[in-house]
Amino acid sequence: MSFDSLGLAQPLLRAVHEAGYQSPTPIQAQAIPAVLSGGDLLAGAQTGTGKTAGFTLPLLHQLASRPAPAAGRRAIRALILTPTRELAAQVEESVRTYGKYLPLKSMVMFGGVGMNPQIDTLRRGIDILVATPGRLLDHHQQGTLDLSQVEFFVLDEADRMLDMGFIHDIRRVLAILPAKKQSLLFSATFSDEIKALAERLLNAPKVIEVARRNATADTVAQKVHPVDRERKKELLAHLIQVHDWHQVLVFTRMKHGANRLVEFLDKQGITAMAIHGNKSQSARTRALADFKSGDLQVLVATDIAARGIDIDQLPHVVNFELPNVPEDYVHRIGRTGRAGAEGEAISLVCVDEEGFLASIEKLIKRPIPREVVAGYEPDPNARPEPIQLGRRVLHGGLGGGARGGSGSGRNGGQGGNQGQRQGGQGAAGGGHARMGAGGASPSRNPAPRRARGA
Repeated sequence: MSFDSLGLAQPLLRAVHEAGYQSPTPIQAQAIPAVLSGGDLLAGAQTGTGKTAGFTLPLLHQLASRPAPAAGRRAIRALILTPTRELAAQVEESVRTYGKYLPLKSMVMFGGVGMNPQIDTLRRGIDILVATPGRLLDHHQQGTLDLSQVEFFVLDEADRMLDMGFIHDIRRVLAILPAKKQSLLFSATFSDEIKALAERLLNAPKVIEVARRNATADTVAQKVHPVDRERKKELLAHLIQVHDWHQVLVFTRMKHGANRLVEFLDKQGITAMAIHGNKSQSARTRALADFKSGDLQVLVATDIAARGIDIDQLPHVVNFELPNVPEDYVHRIGRTGRAGAEGEAISLVCVDEEGFLASIEKLIKRPIPREVVAGYEPDPNARPEPIQLGRRVLHGGLGGGARGGSGSGRNGGQGGNQGQRQGGQGAAGGGHARMGAGGASPSRNPAPRRARGA
């Protein structure tokens, strides 16, 4: 199947082909016709399968085929809601990439920056708004945002929204949107909470799920390196240097742990930066840009970045610390092996985390191969110690896969679909406004690729 067979407008096909994409992914092949048909949609696919293109392409087609009235200022006709700043920026970039030949204007809106530039852009008029919940509601409360003309609403990464404690903000957004609109809910998983949200948001939706819940991509080679907790930093530096790794995305559980790891790697001559909720928006944007360009060797991230990083051919993801919530493992390693490319996911596991590892293997329904690195053999007599996570103490080594959290969403409450689980170090909003129809940089790989999503 090719994109040409999906019924998309010629300007969209031109942009897609220029980006180097020929064949739609399974979620795109099913979602695009479903959205073009005009009905609501509940869609799920494992991370890295192209969900973003699955809704941005048909949304752009619909907007272009139904031009807004010529009189008066442009009104916001499409709203895309995302959980994190980085994801919002990347979704809006996809909107601009695919819509470069359409007379539509888009904007990304999130917190961490001043509101005045965003207000100025809103006054000039936009067709498509990509936003995080917190800043969107801030604008609404100040009367600088009019959503009364919204025709299309997309809730992206809905499961992450719930995990980060945004359910109350989502309900507030739904209350200010028009009752009559086409609504799309995209999620990596279909939990009971997601289904309950879908019942509230969607009207007789078509349901698409192209992979079983919490599956990991076959293109990702997974491996566990057992190691003592005190030697994790040394082992990570060893692996990077011996294998000459570049563009390594490393995940830690806590912000201060990310900062300490960056300091250690810098001392080893490995360029590294951290990205997490305590970093300013400018620092986060700069670190992500340097990492994408290849100028930065290692990006150390907390789970705020687990679904907000989309990089061509990202070869390595390392779990420096296993997540205490097993679903986050799936989202972390989904940053590599995207769009059919091969990737490697390495987890450095000490005795404290054996319970977390057991929970992850139970979730993904497969054992992860273990490989001891020579010179870094773990002490067989080591005893597990409780893992301090914020104000909570987790007993990951006791086999229970304990849940907890070190941060929260906008309201500081417990995060969504895990009951006891708190949201994962997320910020409520994100960055600067961008207008319009800029182009996309040409693909580094001239061979045809499948379009990626966020």
